[in-house]
Amino acid sequence: MRLVIARCQVDYAGRLTAHLPMATRLLLIKADGSVSIHSDDRAYKPLNWMSPPCWLIEDGDIWTVQNKAGEKLVITIEERLHELKQDLGAEPGLVKDGVEAHLQELLAEHITTLGEGYSLIRREYPTAIGPVDILCRDASGSTVAVEIKRRGEIDGVEQLTRYLELLNRDPLLAPVQGVFAAQLIKPQARTLAEDRGIRCLTLDYDKLRGTESDEFRLF
Repeated sequence: MRLVIARCQVDYAGRLTAHLPMATRLLLIKADGSVSIHSDDRAYKPLNWMSPPCWLIEDGDIWTVQNKAGEKLVITIEERLHELKQDLGAEPGLVKDGVEAHLQELLAEHITTLGEGYSLIRREYPTAIGPVDILCRDASGSTVAVEIKRRGEIDGVEQLTRYLELLNRDPLLAPVQGVFAAQLIKPQARTLAEDRGIRCLTLDYDKLRGTESDEFRLF
């Protein structure tokens, strides 16, 4: 991983155009080829980015990041304030919450919970930015990516959005639809998901296990 803190401006040209005026920012260049630009007030979300496969061309203080679709990020550096390179080594992967992992397993076993005619492609489908919980096909044969959470919040919708953006670049899978599945989905997360064309599904853990919930029962 390479971290560069610099005064820079950024211009994006692709499906639309965008401009970030000159300011001090963090440039994050990862071993997977991705490049992202961060400010100090947006939590984890970058101001702009280019996901792999893409390549970085450095010509002095002009950096150009380009992908196969012809999209470009042009980073013009006025001053480099700090730079660090560090090999992070192999990533052991995320250890998921037990209930969340079990939900994934159960939903894969009962894939028609998503709808009649659904069929499983695989669990933990690998991508350059992490594994998709479930990849499957609907009754019409279209690809569907499923993100599973115990509690469905906005960050889970953002995660699925990034997966969909990447998967839809693969002509063998596209078009890929999204399903955001959780035991409880927050209203804000549901609104954001539906605005992005992502279907929300509330999961009944006990029903998936084949047992009936005894919640609120005395006996």
